[in-house]
Order: sequence, then C-alpha cells, then structure tokens
Amino acid sequence: MPALVIFIIFSFSFYVYYKIRYVRSQRPMERRFLSAKSSIALGLFVALFGINQLFLYQTTVTYIICAIFIALGFGSVWAGYRAYRYYLPQAVQEAEQMAKHR
Repeated sequence: MPALVIFIIFSFSFYVYYKIRYVRSQRPMERRFLSAKSSIALGLFVALFGINQLFLYQTTVTYIICAIFIALGFGSVWAGYRAYRYYLPQAVQEAEQMAKHR
C-alpha cells in the first residue's frame, strides 16, 4: 500500500513540525494548542502504521499488535481533537491580546 506509506510519512512529518513549533513557542495556550495538534498527528502515525502492518504480515500475533496500535492511535487522535477544540478559542484570544499589547 504505497498510499499508506505516504500518509505515514506525512503524519510523522507533521508530528515533528508541531513539536518543533511547540518547543519554540512562548505562549502557554499556543503551546497546549500545538501539543494537541501534535497528538493528532502522532495518533494518525501510529494508527496508519498498524493498518499498514496488516497488509504486510498475516499472522495472529500481527493482528493482535495491529489492533492495539490502531486502538491507541485513534484514541490519541480523538483525545487530541478534543483538546484542539478546547484550546483553539483560548489560543486565538491569547494571540489577539498579544497583538494588542504590541
């Protein structure tokens, strides 16, 4: 599945990108917002990696491990999305306040 490999690479790239922005950010709400986005990207990476392994190997152990990867990945995506929705308005408000003070 070459398409899955491309999505795996993109999701890992976004994870690294958001983690770098997280480290460089000075604003607390923006940091939490970026952490939520990186959680979504990492969850997609883990879930897509698990799905990809299903196509490569067909053993019982692989199915069990892949099910764990997929469940953990989509759980991380879900938790990251909920945090993203929660911190988005706060990060926007923080950015507006910082713009007014400059």
